[in-house]
Amino acid sequence: MSENVQQTGEQKRGIYLTVAIMVLFMVAVLLGFLNKLSQPRVITDAELRANGAIKLERPRILDEFELLADTGDAFKTTELAGRWTLVFFGFTHCPDVCPTTLATLNNFYQTLDEETQEDTDILLVSVDPQRDKPEQLHSYVRYFNPDFYGVTGEFLNLKRFANQLNVPFNKVPLDDGNYTVDHGSQVVLINPRGHYHGFFKAPLDPAKMKLTYRSMRATYNG
Repeated sequence: MSENVQQTGEQKRGIYLTVAIMVLFMVAVLLGFLNKLSQPRVITDAELRANGAIKLERPRILDEFELLADTGDAFKTTELAGRWTLVFFGFTHCPDVCPTTLATLNNFYQTLDEETQEDTDILLVSVDPQRDKPEQLHSYVRYFNPDFYGVTGEFLNLKRFANQLNVPFNKVPLDDGNYTVDHGSQVVLINPRGHYHGFFKAPLDPAKMKLTYRSMRATYNG
């Protein structure tokens, strides 16, 4: 009788052990699956282009420049190092393209996880330094997101910076005596070394930007 009881106890312990191992295995598989889902999908350069993003074959080192941040402080080349920066050239009097782009960039930014947001900057470079003083630029940019910021500066310095990023802009007189500014609509990507890494073509799509941005981050070797 005692031998049967002992066998029954051993059988139960064996069953419990088997069940525990199976549960642990299932948990490990589930955690692995969830971790894989959280990892960025790495896509080819052709897929990047198909989704509106262009990655330079070799990131371009930028020449030294000095602009003016919307806080009134100097903004130099070194400010771009250590973080990923998405740069858009526009101006506060822009009637349509600029507010639409900044709203889209905010939607894109909101799709990013908190860790990715922490080292991602969104920067508006004003191509209208005559009207866009730091205080006005500060209020305008932060209307779209309090984490966004802007820079302005002397016209020639802005032009040199834009030329390095292949972004054209030109002042256009209007019949009423005022003026507007024509400018490129692409969003430039600067990598953590402060180098020109690639760009996103218009029209922008937050979901496609997230896919391509995460992929370019994942393949960046610093």
